Amino acid sequence: MTHRTDGGDAVISAFNAVGADYIFSSPGSEWAPVWESLARRHRDGLPCPRYLDLTHETVAVGMATGYGLVTRRAQGVLLHAGPGLLQGSMAVHGALLAGVPMVVTSSESITYGDGPGPDPGGQWYRNLSVVGGPHVMAAPFTKWSNQAASVHTLTTMITRGAEMAARAPAGPVYLNIPLEVLLEEWDGPDPKPVAAHGRTVSAAEDMQAVLELLAGASNPVIITETTGREAGGMAALVAFAEAMAIPVVEPGSAVCANFPRDHELHAGGEIGPFVDTADVIVLLNCRAPFYPPSRRPARAKIVVIDEVPQRPHVVYQVLNADHYLEGGVAATLRELAVRAREQGLVSGSTFRSVESAAVTTAEWKAAGTLDPVQVVATLREVIGEDSVVVDETITHSRIVQRHLRRGTPDSYFYVQGGLGQGIAVALGVKLATPDRPVVLTIGDGAFLYNPIVPSLQAARANGLPLLIVVFNNHEYRSMKMNHLRFYPRGAAVDTGEFLGNDLSDQPDLAALADPFAMHAETVERADELAPALDRALKAVRGGTTAIVNVRVSR
Repeated sequence: MTHRTDGGDAVISAFNAVGADYIFSSPGSEWAPVWESLARRHRDGLPCPRYLDLTHETVAVGMATGYGLVTRRAQGVLLHAGPGLLQGSMAVHGALLAGVPMVVTSSESITYGDGPGPDPGGQWYRNLSVVGGPHVMAAPFTKWSNQAASVHTLTTMITRGAEMAARAPAGPVYLNIPLEVLLEEWDGPDPKPVAAHGRTVSAAEDMQAVLELLAGASNPVIITETTGREAGGMAALVAFAEAMAIPVVEPGSAVCANFPRDHELHAGGEIGPFVDTADVIVLLNCRAPFYPPSRRPARAKIVVIDEVPQRPHVVYQVLNADHYLEGGVAATLRELAVRAREQGLVSGSTFRSVESAAVTTAEWKAAGTLDPVQVVATLREVIGEDSVVVDETITHSRIVQRHLRRGTPDSYFYVQGGLGQGIAVALGVKLATPDRPVVLTIGDGAFLYNPIVPSLQAARANGLPLLIVVFNNHEYRSMKMNHLRFYPRGAAVDTGEFLGNDLSDQPDLAALADPFAMHAETVERADELAPALDRALKAVRGGTTAIVNVRVSR
């Protein structure tokens, strides 16, 4: 089909070719050409992504992140000029850390009213311009950042950006699309649909060398942060670990569910016990396994399995590798498992987990207090296995990871980057998994960092109910812990004056649901917890977001 329209239609045509389901937008005045194209396509019954108007940039980018975590496909994000990009930049950086592909765009003027064609408006000349262009600002927190200088290259710039965003390490790209380009007449053909990218594995001799190294090991271990983020990654890791009888550690830096927590080869979340005892360590999709980075294992050979082991967006990265297997992680693991079984290769490890799934809560119930472990254990029983958990806790994150015991792909995601994105990311996950309950676990400090009003508005307007469980200790506990780490006998200990810590004057968090007619409860006693969570989940299954504000003891 040949168009005689403008750059707005070129944008929509390109996102069609990318296969984007959604365009997440925090509106700006430059996007009238895109809105006109969408209105025309809706009127004429032509294909286009679904467009979501969202009232905060963090919500727009965060929802694209959550949706991409599940679908692993690039979506479109429209922000406003340089200021909108800056407002959304924390969430864009979070998408980079989470490895989520997306094409983020915003605009500027390049004629400031002195060129031919429609008047772009004086706001660009007075307030919105950025020296060098907004693509210069975006470069440090995106995979690729550029400007579409002409309508004739616009579709290819978008489709090329989406292809780069999807390739390892996946992440956001940014494109500055000047308003004059959007308004320029476009008569190009629809771009060709973007093909799925291919997969690779290492050479056979490299894989064989690693298999023989593992077969000769007596105490090997696999450490992984993000294998579950890959399509088929968890199943492939289970097959490989079982084939060679190697335990798997998910450290505190794990960002998703990678290996079933109830599996006998799950070795918990602490690397420490293995660093000086393992003879082979397999770093599987690990960007930063050891801390400090120079903490080299005492005697272990280190095998790195990763499509892009050296992350270009990580400033300082030390892997100390002895062997690399580079290629698609899931494909590599499947091939290794097949070869190991065919050759009868098994490691000498005798590890089997003895960690119990049971959590005893009798003592807490007797005391009437709410320990975070009890909250997580109760939540696990209430929400069941079909739910998806998005986690934006800090001091309670390891408790959540350990005691939720997630065992299926795409059942747990930890929010990356700066605090304040959790609700939006959970909304995006819900958008991608409409038939599964989505639960956000979040600290009170992190909750207050979120754009709460725009996020709850997005939940109501788009029919995306969440169960939000707030772990409320009325303080920034992590701030106090770090203060004590550096000054264990300092003036703050003497006087009790811990600055940057107190949240005792916070508003009633449950009351923030009232303007949106959402379900909300505050829980202060152990015997109130399970009934409150049951009622909240019932409300969510009925289509209403629920906030359960839980006063925890630590």
